[in-house]
Amino acid sequence: MVWVPLSPTSSDRRALLHTPSTTTMSLEWLMDWSWSLDGLRDFIATGIQSFRDCDATALVAVACLLVLFVWYCYHVGREQPRAYATVNALMQSAEANGVQNGFVYCHSPECVRCSHHDGLNQKLYHNLQEYAKRYSWSGMGRIHKGIREQGRYLNSRPSIQKPEVFFLPDLPTTPYFSRDAQKHDVELLERNFQTILCEFETLYKAFSNCSLPQGWKMNSTPSGEWFTFYLVNQGMCVPRNCRRCPRTYRLLGSLRTCIGNNVFGNACISVLSPGTVIAEHYGPTNIRIRCHLGLKTPSNCELVVGGEPQCWAEGRCLLFDDSFLHTAFHEGAPEEGPRVVFMVDLWHPNVAAAERQALDFIFAPGR
Repeated sequence: MVWVPLSPTSSDRRALLHTPSTTTMSLEWLMDWSWSLDGLRDFIATGIQSFRDCDATALVAVACLLVLFVWYCYHVGREQPRAYATVNALMQSAEANGVQNGFVYCHSPECVRCSHHDGLNQKLYHNLQEYAKRYSWSGMGRIHKGIREQGRYLNSRPSIQKPEVFFLPDLPTTPYFSRDAQKHDVELLERNFQTILCEFETLYKAFSNCSLPQGWKMNSTPSGEWFTFYLVNQGMCVPRNCRRCPRTYRLLGSLRTCIGNNVFGNACISVLSPGTVIAEHYGPTNIRIRCHLGLKTPSNCELVVGGEPQCWAEGRCLLFDDSFLHTAFHEGAPEEGPRVVFMVDLWHPNVAAAERQALDFIFAPGR
């Protein structure tokens, strides 16, 4: 069966006379056209000729815009928040920003880690909104609650635990954590104890030549000397220091729960000389647990967290929450040498993956 368009009435023809000639010709051609192979062939030929008559530059521009639009839709559709930045990426970022060797100082007055001002909560909430617009509000209830009521949480905390910058509510609180809290990373660090120790001993030889070798930082203490050699400081890598400890640096990239992409993440070698006391203080947040791998642990050295004392052991990891009031001291004899630990910040085991991604975004270095 063949479908044939109805012939136009006289009123239709009069209406067509008032349209432009090209439109009139096209409509007349369509009304006279019947569904047949010849008609189909003529239709295709006409379309090809119309395409050829178009401006080539315009066609290329339209095609490019179409390709870009398809690429953009694909890219946005598959984009996910970055859960963890490798140390390689951190090094490249630090070099691009002109970070010098040694301790990394934050130069941004807007940094949420280094600036304590009245507008901090508003800034954190703005960062959370930006994250939610890009990704999702799903799983953000606890972070939203924490930011909204941050002042109340910090002021009402018992004196034993008072994080200085950010408190995430509803996390289990305990001064020390078992080794199983981050079992994979603890076991990986302990298996590489000799590797880290050898790189430290190579670094420490430089102390015989000068008082403070390049890359080391001297920290303020009531008595004695406390030195740190940072690989990652407040989420920023120290490239020159990482190059001097290449195997330790590569090890950081293998840790599953290392905080490597926000201002609460650190990794360093910490050295206490005999007779040193670190004053009691609170860490900045409860979203992390601090891991100390003992490298050299003389007698009469202790860490006290929340009033509970613990001792380090060589080749073993000690996990604690530094948002509790804590101190450390080395009361050993000078001939026993320094107490040395490799310190790295890991995520609190009860911070969910979605929350980690959001916190990395909210507390990104320099944000």
